[in-house]
Amino acid sequence: MVISSLFVFAGLALLIIGGEVLLRGAVGMARSLGISPLIIGLTIVAAVTSMPELVVTVIAGLEDRPELGLGNIIGSNIANILLICGVAAAISPFRPPANCARRDGVVVLVATAIFIVIGAGTFGIVFWPQGIVFLLLLVLYIYGRYMVELREGEGAIGAEAEEALEHAPKSTALCLGLVVLGSAALVGGSELLIKGAVDIAQAAGLSDAVIGITLVAFGTSLPELATAIIAARRNHADVALGNILGSNIFNLLGIGGALALTAPYAMTGRLLYFDGAVMAAATLALLAAMALGKRINRGVGVVFLICYTTYIAAQFMLQNGAS
Repeated sequence: MVISSLFVFAGLALLIIGGEVLLRGAVGMARSLGISPLIIGLTIVAAVTSMPELVVTVIAGLEDRPELGLGNIIGSNIANILLICGVAAAISPFRPPANCARRDGVVVLVATAIFIVIGAGTFGIVFWPQGIVFLLLLVLYIYGRYMVELREGEGAIGAEAEEALEHAPKSTALCLGLVVLGSAALVGGSELLIKGAVDIAQAAGLSDAVIGITLVAFGTSLPELATAIIAARRNHADVALGNILGSNIFNLLGIGGALALTAPYAMTGRLLYFDGAVMAAATLALLAAMALGKRINRGVGVVFLICYTTYIAAQFMLQNGAS
């Protein structure tokens, strides 16, 4: 158990470091190729910041553990809303950005519904054709965002993209080296995290889905959590909300699609009717807080955190057969 825990911590460290290194290198290379800051912000930065979840999920699929990957997708989305948004609001109440609920919020809700309906409507098995549909919908969303942001001006690229562009190296060779190094760290970290998590799950009698929803999802969400805490302490928690919505869309359509291309996965039973329902309820709760209130205050943040703690506790209680 001790060695397995060390594997988990080492894997998480490599995922966090690898993601940051890959982000700097990828943004630097894109800039050297003449790609506009707007495209960099909407595609490269958005994709790379979700790369830990993507690599962990794909490797889980390749190792014939799709439930672990599926649990990571669902658990990450729940953690993004209840944990990360809850922490941000508890630290610093914030006003959702203009049109955020009508634009990204609606897309998150639709993507969540599609993810659940396709999983339930195909007898719980999602194959590569559905995966292609997910990826095409993600491309359509990115194109729509591009057209909207283009009308608003090239400056509307997001704080995270601006920071990445500011700190990215200018040497193409150095950027390429960072991309290679960051990618290797992500793959190695994912292997260590999955091995450690599976060993812990087997020793504790937990299923792959539960360990994916709890330990793996929490671990891969740590970079977003750190970003949200920093943003909230600087009174910019609204930036964290935009990151949360974008991350959830990419998790459902991008990572869900990639997992379907890697290995068919079953979204049945508890994963569908309990975890999927909690993900949908958390999404609706966030949209209601955005639409009905002028600010997401500390009370909402505390309620979100209580709900997340209760949900994680329920995972272990249900696993052990408790009522």
